[in-house]
Amino acid sequence: MRNIFCTRISVFCVLAAITSARADEPANSAKWRVSQQSALQEVTRLEPQLKGVNKAIWEFAEVGLEERRSSKLLVEKLKAAGFEVQTGVAHMPTSFVASYGSGKPIIGILAEYDALPNLSQQVAPDRVTVTDGAPGHGCGHSGLGTAALGAALAVKAAIEKHKLPGTIRLYGTPAEETLIGKVYMQLDGQFKDLDVCLHWHPASVNNVWVMSSKAAVSVKFSFAGTAAHASGSPSSGRSALDAVELMNVGVNFMREHIKEDARIHYVITDGGGAPNVVPAKAESWYYVRANSHEDVEKYFAWVCDIAEGAAKMTRTKVKHQIDTDCHEIIGNRPLAELLHRNLTAVGAPKFSNDEKTFARKVQQSLIDEFGSKFPLAIDESIQPLSFADEPNKGSTDVGDISWFVPTCGLRVACFAADSPGHSWQNVACIGSTIGEKGTISAAKVLAVSALDLLEKPDVLTAAREDFAKRMESRKYTSLIPKGQNAPLKIR
Repeated sequence: MRNIFCTRISVFCVLAAITSARADEPANSAKWRVSQQSALQEVTRLEPQLKGVNKAIWEFAEVGLEERRSSKLLVEKLKAAGFEVQTGVAHMPTSFVASYGSGKPIIGILAEYDALPNLSQQVAPDRVTVTDGAPGHGCGHSGLGTAALGAALAVKAAIEKHKLPGTIRLYGTPAEETLIGKVYMQLDGQFKDLDVCLHWHPASVNNVWVMSSKAAVSVKFSFAGTAAHASGSPSSGRSALDAVELMNVGVNFMREHIKEDARIHYVITDGGGAPNVVPAKAESWYYVRANSHEDVEKYFAWVCDIAEGAAKMTRTKVKHQIDTDCHEIIGNRPLAELLHRNLTAVGAPKFSNDEKTFARKVQQSLIDEFGSKFPLAIDESIQPLSFADEPNKGSTDVGDISWFVPTCGLRVACFAADSPGHSWQNVACIGSTIGEKGTISAAKVLAVSALDLLEKPDVLTAAREDFAKRMESRKYTSLIPKGQNAPLKIR
């Protein structure tokens, strides 16, 4: 009888211990090493704080190169956690590099926090601005920077607790929307000692980014003419606006004879002051994009020739200013496989009925305007890992890092399914609990993946070997004049 009683007590104690452990451990903890369990627990502990960071940056909604409060908040959190932080790197006041740990390997995570113009929006399923004409996070960068912060803090906690060798580094990269921050940080040598670079992006799907992107050059063409009375003495004037318009016409005819993957788009940023004055100054802002930087260089030279032709036709002068020049992303198969495994193990975020109802209401505006069809409210699945060679139609300055460092990223659902990029619908979702859930999931995946790279030399070696093969026939060139600093303001 005593033996039975003791056996029952022992079983009870074991069950109690298991139950207690489960209360403190992340779900499916058997999948993770102890260091990763510590990181996952840290993200969970930080969850209320991370939600607050996302909300704050969402409310700040600062455009590129002007993200002062957003950058300051991230830097404060990192310094408070014991990171060594260098601010204002590469002559950009809102950039920073934060490091914790020592020695190799050095694993980098990218943070972005810039908003888009004219996308101010409340957390509401209908178009309701906070402030007319103000920016908003239509690309979800409030969540992007927050998850990167959460991952870095979680890896730091694991390094500290388990005495791990190596360094975790968080890069604060301004002005991604205008393809500036990472390009100039790369030219400044900020990534030269990095072993691997990880990134992520809020999206309407859950998958690992294995595709490439479009290379792009951002350039402003300024024409100078002669002012005159448009009615009294037009023969004495030379119109800079005429030159801008002729250039645009020429480029539009050029489009017929470029590859289908290329994109050329522009806005007129200065068209003169009044119709009764011949404009002495006019300016247009161009993006020239293609799937390869080599093609961008070729098309950019063609556009410059058209600009010179427009100047000759109007007897004006033209000069151009390159703001930035970014490259296409170079993929990395071992890193993609690592991120996919960890995304699958962490799992896609799951959403409540209320959140799905909110997403459905957000989608309604797109149904009304475009006749769109949405099979899902929010995508809770994880897409299979596919290495199909199909470049993304967008551009990102992550590409320039990937030409020097093995680089890979993932996307996590933070928006209603099939939402268009750079939309008010995305602003509403990233500021809601939908965006918060995706942000927390991304922080977990980045954290456990960074720890794999710190603790598994074979994974790091495979990533380096894959990178070396992909770069064998590539040579990095930049259209940015040597020694040029990043612009202090883009608009």
